[in-house]
Amino acid sequence: MGYLEDYYNSYDEEGRLLSRHGQVEYLTTMKYIHEYLSGIAEPSVLEVGAGTGRYSVTLAREGYRVTAVELVTHNLELLRAKLDGSEPITVLQGNAMDLSDLPDASFSLTMLLGPMYHLYTREDKRKALSEAVRVTKTGGILLVAYCMNEPTVIQYVFGLNHLREVMALEMLTPDWHCLSEPKDLFELVRTEDIASLDAEFPVERLKLVASDGATNYKREFIDAMDDETFGKWMDYHFATCERQDLIGASHHTLDILKKK
Repeated sequence: MGYLEDYYNSYDEEGRLLSRHGQVEYLTTMKYIHEYLSGIAEPSVLEVGAGTGRYSVTLAREGYRVTAVELVTHNLELLRAKLDGSEPITVLQGNAMDLSDLPDASFSLTMLLGPMYHLYTREDKRKALSEAVRVTKTGGILLVAYCMNEPTVIQYVFGLNHLREVMALEMLTPDWHCLSEPKDLFELVRTEDIASLDAEFPVERLKLVASDGATNYKREFIDAMDDETFGKWMDYHFATCERQDLIGASHHTLDILKKK
C-alpha cells in the first residue's frame, strides 16, 4: 500500500474534481448516481474507496444514508473533517477486496469509483467486484469506475514523447495494452476487459458511460471556458457520453450494473 499512501498523501484529488475539467467527471458521475437513486425507495448507499468524500459527503448532505469505506488514512482524515455530525453517514477504514464487516445484500446502490484504478491483477479485481456484488441487494445498482488504456497511449506515450522509455521498460504489449505495476499507480483497461470481468458475476450491464469523454485531451481549453461555454460543453458531453463508439477513448468510464 506504500505507493498508494504516498500518492494520496501528496496529491490533491479533491482539487482535481473541483477543477473545471475535473467537474466533467464529477458532474457525470453524480448525474447517474441521482438517476438510479431516484427509482429506489429509502435507498442505502455504499461507497467503497470513498477517498476524501467528494461523493459520499455530498450524498449524505442530500439526506441519503451512506456508508463510506476508505483504505488510505490521510483520505479518511480529510473526509471526517468535512462532517459536522448531522450527516447520516458511517465512515469505515477498509479494503475493497475484503468487506467482511458488511453483511450480504445490505445496500441499494454500491459505488467503486476508485478501487479499480489501483488493482493490478484480474484476481484482485474479481475480489473487489465480488465483494461489491455480495453486499448489494438483489435488483440493486453498482457503479464501477475504470481508467482506460487508449488515452494513456495517445497522450503519455506519444503526446509526451515517452515511447522509447515505455518500450525499454516493456510496459506495452504488442497490441498496445499498457502494463502497470503498483509503482505506476494506475491500472489501465479496455472495454473488453470490463465486459469480461462483468461476465463472471450475476449482474446485468445497464450502461457503460464515458465519464469525461474528450475533456482531458483539452484540459487547458476546458479550464479556460466561461460558464456559458462550459455549460454547452456539458450539453455536448451528456449527448455523447453513452455512445459506445467513443467509450474507449475516454480517460475514465463508469460501468453501471444491476445485480440479478
